[in-house]
Amino acid sequence: MSTDSTNKLRQLAKAGQAIWLDFLSREFIANGGLAKLVAEDGLTGVTSNPAIFEKAIGHGSAYDGAMNDFLASADTDAGKVYEHLAVQDIQAAADVLRPVYDKLDGKDGYVSLEVSPYLAYDTEATLAEARRLWQAVKRPNLMIKVPGTMQGVPAIRQLIAEGINVNVTLLFSRDAYAQVADAYVEGLEQRVKAGGDISRLASVASFFVSRIDARIDKAISDRLAAGDADASTLKALQGKVAIANAKLAYQDYEQLISSRRWKALAERGAQPQRLLWASTGTKNPAYPATLYVDTLIGPDTVNTMPSATMDAFRHGGTVSASLTQDVAGAQHVLDETQRLGLHLDKVTTDLVDDGTRQFSDAFDALLGSVAGKRNTFLGERLNAVAYQLPEALEDAAGKALERARAEGWTRRLWQGDASMWTGGPEGKWVGWLAAGQGRQADPAAIAKLAAEVQADGYTHAVLLGMGGSSLGPEVLAHTLGAAGKGLKLHALDSTSPDEIGAVEQAIDIARTLFIVSSKSGSTLEPEILNAYFHAATVKAVGAADAGRHFVAVTDPGSKLEAAAKEARFRAIFHGDPTIGGRYSVLSVFGLVPLGVLGHDVAAFMETTQPMVRACGPSAPPSANPGVRLGAILGAAAVSGRDKLTVFASPTLASVGSWLEQLVAESTGKHGKGIVPVDLEPVGKPSDYGQDRVFAYLYCEGDDRKLDAPIQALADAGHPVVRVTLPRASAIGQEFFRWEIATAVAGAVIGIDPFDQPDVEASKIKTRALTDAYEQTGKLTEETPLLTDGDLTLYGDPALLADGTLEGALGAHLARLRAGDYAAVLAYVARNPAHEETVTTLRTLIRDQRRVATVGGFGPRFLHSTGQAYKGGPNSGVFLQITADPEHDLAIPGRKISFGTVQAAQAIGDLQVLAERGRRYLRVHIAGGRVDAGLTRLLEAATRVLQSR
Repeated sequence: MSTDSTNKLRQLAKAGQAIWLDFLSREFIANGGLAKLVAEDGLTGVTSNPAIFEKAIGHGSAYDGAMNDFLASADTDAGKVYEHLAVQDIQAAADVLRPVYDKLDGKDGYVSLEVSPYLAYDTEATLAEARRLWQAVKRPNLMIKVPGTMQGVPAIRQLIAEGINVNVTLLFSRDAYAQVADAYVEGLEQRVKAGGDISRLASVASFFVSRIDARIDKAISDRLAAGDADASTLKALQGKVAIANAKLAYQDYEQLISSRRWKALAERGAQPQRLLWASTGTKNPAYPATLYVDTLIGPDTVNTMPSATMDAFRHGGTVSASLTQDVAGAQHVLDETQRLGLHLDKVTTDLVDDGTRQFSDAFDALLGSVAGKRNTFLGERLNAVAYQLPEALEDAAGKALERARAEGWTRRLWQGDASMWTGGPEGKWVGWLAAGQGRQADPAAIAKLAAEVQADGYTHAVLLGMGGSSLGPEVLAHTLGAAGKGLKLHALDSTSPDEIGAVEQAIDIARTLFIVSSKSGSTLEPEILNAYFHAATVKAVGAADAGRHFVAVTDPGSKLEAAAKEARFRAIFHGDPTIGGRYSVLSVFGLVPLGVLGHDVAAFMETTQPMVRACGPSAPPSANPGVRLGAILGAAAVSGRDKLTVFASPTLASVGSWLEQLVAESTGKHGKGIVPVDLEPVGKPSDYGQDRVFAYLYCEGDDRKLDAPIQALADAGHPVVRVTLPRASAIGQEFFRWEIATAVAGAVIGIDPFDQPDVEASKIKTRALTDAYEQTGKLTEETPLLTDGDLTLYGDPALLADGTLEGALGAHLARLRAGDYAAVLAYVARNPAHEETVTTLRTLIRDQRRVATVGGFGPRFLHSTGQAYKGGPNSGVFLQITADPEHDLAIPGRKISFGTVQAAQAIGDLQVLAERGRRYLRVHIAGGRVDAGLTRLLEAATRVLQSR
């Protein structure tokens, strides 16, 4: 133990300089280390920063018990976990130093806690966080650290005016110091004017030292190595500039406190804002370890030292009034620095940005560690994911993740910062984030509706909607089914007369609730489906009661809302206009149907929250499940692996249809994007090219038939993403994970993931065709390529070949090349038999041509994958199948029928494909003999493909 006479740290205090420790950890406080420094060395303060907490919390297990206890009481995100732990440490340190604070009447004994380094350039956010931390710590000897940036200065002024102690950090230049000193004085003056007490208000200005020399010395070394003519003068400046800069800053301080302005405040009890020398550990091993302590000793200053510097100074330091010695020499050093073009002003400006970046990097590492530990602690409460990636994709994804970290994508995403994408209107379309947090829908209102319809004896619900309005609810119905007395849900998203008739046959209209779901309220399909079933309901229960069988889910002020009010619908649920349809499943568009199914919406959303928090703004990319997945998908697409192939265990079999729309419509535009592949049977590794990424979603308790073939794909070098749900009710977590991932993939690819520029093109074509039909009673005539029995083919003349069905099919399929995909798009009823035929055809094409295949039923896919087919990579070869309906249905109040609408949609779709330069062939089945026509087409394709 050092005595007062030999302990140089004690002598420092007698010279008027306070000693603060630039280190903090829970273990150090608990084992008495901090108290020992106070007692033996005269320590009077502690500083912390993100780098210090990263070392303390991020490494080892010292904090794991406290973290787990906190999470056990209530789950929260990584940022709040860190803050909880940091506040506990700061409170404990403040309590150790409280006797010092009391003894010195508030002039010292402080502990500093820094606002998030992410806020260094945001005044209002800095103020909000500083106030919140001040209230959280609740210790008078707390200082809130605020960076001395241009945006930090007004925050400093306001915080002082509010009576909050401030440690101004990251000061490198005298100009910056002058600004924060003035802000401190102005804050005191404002507080005095407001009648506040300023006698216990404290501040320090943390002036960084060694980093300046590190930067200047490097510039000098570079010039010396180049044989600079001023070598001797330059060499004489090494290790001198930072000290000279600090000495002159102290002269600025003395001038300030001698001013009449300051003396007026001092008379009211104001304490001076002491200069605190920070970054006092030497960076150059050739310099004495105590260099930046020995040379900067003076009254009313603070030196915050790392432990190693304290140890070195305790026995080997030199105590003298060095700070005011040779001020003229210090001025000469700075004059020479300027004369020799060492650009001190630029160095100090750059060091501010560099300092905020370093603290942000450390904070990223800290939060990443906390997030990882949180995710581990949650166990089965958080859906699991595992990746097996080939080395090239692993590297590309790693680079994407590092870019996302350096550019703050997780925070910018949650802030709706459009510059993360294209700088367009993206920021107007992130309402789905709040919806994921459960802030859009009202579970109580949904539960009330569900209870009412159950009490009224309803047994079925039919959802009338397209795209995002129907696909999410359909997945919920298939994955979770009806609960208790919940209604059986049918999602009807087709204009096929056969599909409409099948739903009508499956329900008792008098005991059915119709959910008309449309964001805009003007989408053609739900509008005419509503007209059809409303007329049928009037017929079944009478006009007076028909409205009670209908609920509208739509955005405020829509055409549907007006119609619903006029028709006296049972209820209207408003969506959020800032949520696009494909991102709307965790809003009323998905949750109203979920409640009608009999499920507890509040409980469902609570089960979803662990993933929402894991994907939150405080979780850095590498530890953020959604961002990590998005970086992988985006990097894969950019490198040519742009076919996302989805496999799922039986419980989750329908989830691919929702993923298809989310991914295709979000990323497939401007010739870029990801093409999702759903319902393609798993094959052998040799069946696939190098353009695939495989995603396998598994629900615990399902059979594991896919495990072996999926592992075979990974073993063969294909990228595989495995997602495991502990139970079906955790499907909401996947909705949110994949929404985040898709938005991030869009940023990697370089597109706006929230628009759909090519979807409207088909709608316009369809509208023109249906309007013409209303006028003329017929659709536009087309010129066929050839007719073979009931099959008529349409396409470009190059496909005519030998004039046979097989010849045209062969010519069309011969256009497939490596990296292409084959699309089978059928405008026929979506039923098990037709799905089997389409799947068989797709599998045949894949196995024979080794290309990805996609399938869809129209017009359903138009509101899903249609965007990618028209606007994404021009790598699709499209086989469109249309048919005359076996039975048509009239649309009330319209001349046109459902069958004609479906035909118009197919023709409009094909016209846009042609305009976009896509390779297409249309096969039309005449006479309503759909099954026979599909069988013949499959037989012809089999002969063509197997003959190769």
